[in-house]
Amino acid sequence: MSDLHHQTAYWDAVAETKHFTHPLHTPWLDGLGRDAVILDYGCGYGRTMDALEQQGFGDLFGVDTSPGMISRARRLHPAMRFEVLDTPPTLPCPDASIDLVVLFAVLTCVPDDQAQRRLIGEVRRVLKPGGRLYLSDLLLQSDRRNRDRYTEYSERHGGPYGVFRTDDGAVCRHHPDDWFTDLLSDFTSIDTRPITVATMNGHEAAGVQILAGTPTSAPPRTVERPGPTS
Repeated sequence: MSDLHHQTAYWDAVAETKHFTHPLHTPWLDGLGRDAVILDYGCGYGRTMDALEQQGFGDLFGVDTSPGMISRARRLHPAMRFEVLDTPPTLPCPDASIDLVVLFAVLTCVPDDQAQRRLIGEVRRVLKPGGRLYLSDLLLQSDRRNRDRYTEYSERHGGPYGVFRTDDGAVCRHHPDDWFTDLLSDFTSIDTRPITVATMNGHEAAGVQILAGTPTSAPPRTVERPGPTS
């Protein structure tokens, strides 16, 4: 599935037409100083960053694998910082430099288990001790349409149950509840909430939002990487 980890050509082709709907649950931002350093991984066209700015946060940085999405984001939000990820999931951030990472509807676009683990590992690297991860993603759906899509893709291509191809050509993934528990085993669970959202193609879907934290102390790190550029 290595060619499906990012699907940049697909996202560039739809960059001007897709709309994302995962909600920002503002009570989860309580206690986070408005000077907090926030990274939106898979920022798309900057919708969630705009919502964060409206909540008073100013140190915001968005990254995405799609140059088309970043171009749209820069046009819509010219004062914000956005950057294309050339070698995802590697982030242009030093170790332990970010207070909050936002990961909205990103894992659904990464169908492979190990690719998701690498992404979460990179997120863990850049978060400060006591930092937080705010994840929003989609669960396995119980309706016949989705169950048929999961089965068809699994029988043709293998891979985790829940992977499917959309009508317009993206390969996406819905997840069982316990997958997130396993994936975030290096984090401390803070809160979880169910959500219902419209998918990018207009279908109602069940999802979950998870707020997780890193330990308040961490062993010394040795890898230094350049900071974000505007």
